[in-house]
Amino acid sequence: MRDLKGRTLVVASHNAGKLREFADLLGPFGIDAKSAKEFGLPEPDETGTTFEENAYIKAFAAASATGLPAMSDDSGLVVDALDGQPGVYTANWAEKADGTRDFMMAMEKTEKLLQERGATDPEARTGRFVAVICLAWPDGEAEYFRGEAEGHLVWPPRGTSGFGYDPVFLPVGHTRSFGEMAAEEKHGWKPGQPDALSHRARAFQKFARACLGSA
Repeated sequence: MRDLKGRTLVVASHNAGKLREFADLLGPFGIDAKSAKEFGLPEPDETGTTFEENAYIKAFAAASATGLPAMSDDSGLVVDALDGQPGVYTANWAEKADGTRDFMMAMEKTEKLLQERGATDPEARTGRFVAVICLAWPDGEAEYFRGEAEGHLVWPPRGTSGFGYDPVFLPVGHTRSFGEMAAEEKHGWKPGQPDALSHRARAFQKFARACLGSA
């Protein structure tokens, strides 16, 4: 396990929502984190078929280009009634013909498919958000940390916080969707605190304990 303390870490993402979440999570550790965008790096094609493969593609591209350790996550929504879709193609479902992303369109597509399969009751609409963080080094070495948040899909969308599919995801044990939660409640986690809530925060918690010496 290589030591990250005192090093600059590249966050290999161009997604503003993810960058905000990682900035919040990395803050307590004093890590000098810079985004791939700050280095002018292009977004690599995500050609993997698993969250791990896509996370590695992004992290290693940034690490090899900058000569610095880089972390990336690949995440998505896995819906049981849709045979695990959209999964690694979660963002693709939001892509429009002009290259922009419309997550309301993606949520509507997901709901349409659920309705077509008769998944109308909460117990038939179960799923989870999955996030896999990859820490990659310029020589190709990599470590992986996986986090999952169980819940079910609601309709219509609830709340305007977060990003992506957050407004239609109700985590187990809660009465508000991710879209109705403030960022601190959804993914806030600090060293020494109990388990985090969001998939990304849970993956980061494992990363912090393994690579940053967190409690």
